[in-house]
Amino acid sequence: MSGARAALLLAVIRDRPGAERDVEALGGLCQALGFETTLRTDPTAQAFWEELAQFQEQLDTYRGPVSCALVALMAHGGPQGQLLGADGQEVQPEALVQELSRCGALSGCPKVFLLQACRGGNRDAGKGPKALPWYRRWLWVPQPALPSHADVLQVHADAQGSSCSGPAPGSSGQADVLTVYAAAEGCVAYRDEMGSDFIQTLVDVLRADPGRDLLELLTEVNRRVCELDVLGPDCDEPRKACLEIRSSLRRRLRLRV
Repeated sequence: MSGARAALLLAVIRDRPGAERDVEALGGLCQALGFETTLRTDPTAQAFWEELAQFQEQLDTYRGPVSCALVALMAHGGPQGQLLGADGQEVQPEALVQELSRCGALSGCPKVFLLQACRGGNRDAGKGPKALPWYRRWLWVPQPALPSHADVLQVHADAQGSSCSGPAPGSSGQADVLTVYAAAEGCVAYRDEMGSDFIQTLVDVLRADPGRDLLELLTEVNRRVCELDVLGPDCDEPRKACLEIRSSLRRRLRLRV
């Protein structure tokens, strides 16, 4: 980790109350960890690709080695796990992961992807005794036809000429890739006026012990997220969330020595 560190934060803020809190918290964390950070808010689906291309060009201009790249993608999600740009068009997150994995400047370097978006509309009711005796309550924000504080939109195949920009999604199993989803496949990722459960918990845990192995830290983040009970606009019953962590890292990764 002696070389350059670069981070790209792409966040749709529009119609996502609390999202600006995630941007602020994650941006501050990246700065504290020594990442040169690029931020773009309310990108369209095409802009996701354009910003990623510019990020790769930036990495290629570095004179010295690159130690690590971090990309955070924050937006509403479609029913099949698509990301939705500010224009309502779709982009496949796995395709973005695959594209950056091809970057020559990052060959052999860890590439960390954080995805705060729903991956479907399923809401996990959980099972067994409640882990905590308190709930995070959501605010109701008038937004016709979509959940106000779940990062999911009900997208139909023929809506707005729905299509995937860029190359077709492929395997995300290249070496040295760490991808963290805010929700399990097919499930809702939660967010309230203070930010999302995933991003806010991640920032808290990493700030407390930035020198610890990142996979161990993410396990702690997942434990805390799983213990949260969330009351949403769909019903009065508490709901649960669980991260999905995919890693092909070949070495232990510490963001601060």
